[in-house]
Amino acid sequence: MAITVEEKFGRVLSDQSAELTFIVRGTDSDIAARGELMSSSPSTHNGLKRDDIEVEEIAPGMWLCVVRYASSSQTSPEIGQSSFSFEMRGGSQHITQSLQTVASYASSDIAAAPDFRGAIGVTSEGIDGVDITVPIYTFTETHYLSPEVVTTAYKGTLFHLTGCVNNGSFKGLAAGECLFLGATGARRGTDPDDLWEISFAFAGSPNVSGLTIGDITGVTKKGWEYLWIQYQEAEDTAAKMLIRKPIAAYVERVYRDGNFAALGIGV
Repeated sequence: MAITVEEKFGRVLSDQSAELTFIVRGTDSDIAARGELMSSSPSTHNGLKRDDIEVEEIAPGMWLCVVRYASSSQTSPEIGQSSFSFEMRGGSQHITQSLQTVASYASSDIAAAPDFRGAIGVTSEGIDGVDITVPIYTFTETHYLSPEVVTTAYKGTLFHLTGCVNNGSFKGLAAGECLFLGATGARRGTDPDDLWEISFAFAGSPNVSGLTIGDITGVTKKGWEYLWIQYQEAEDTAAKMLIRKPIAAYVERVYRDGNFAALGIGV
């Protein structure tokens, strides 16, 4: 039995939207009913672009269908249109070294306060450290991309770049300073040329150089590399006691590098 499509009536809601209603007969499949309606209904109506299709079975083999139309400026932004947002807030970080020991005070029982070379919370068991508030820079960019760009291969690129840091300059951040947190995407409408709306999330952390940690100087660390300190017991001759002091600093790469140009949103 052939599938038939019969238009019932049209209703203009405003200058920006409209609806056309159809009866589709001859199939028990909502997918087939929707496909036939896509082929039979106009892609535009009164200058408005087809936006959404709704099908409802009202009897065996019979479907009540509504095709909605909307202004193309509402539903399909142009390729290259973008929006941006950012957030600066404080986050928590555990540290074991201070930037500077401002002062130290000793009791009358010892000759001088031990010099721990900036180590914080030194005990006989180790280094306790302290939690501090540090600035966190996160930003989001929303871009509208064509279906020709958002392919299965492109989605795979987003997947593999998530959790990577930039291997080159990106959005004003030097290599190593930007971490890609991932992306979310959605596509509105049913026409083949409807655009994808994709939001990309990033976090920034500055590269640093010339750090001094106790007696260790010239430490360089990229933004998303991890720095940790090794401590060792040593004698403080002035205090006449054993102390723990930093003897080595290690910079570890914990995120993969990635070419963010492959995101297709500029650098």
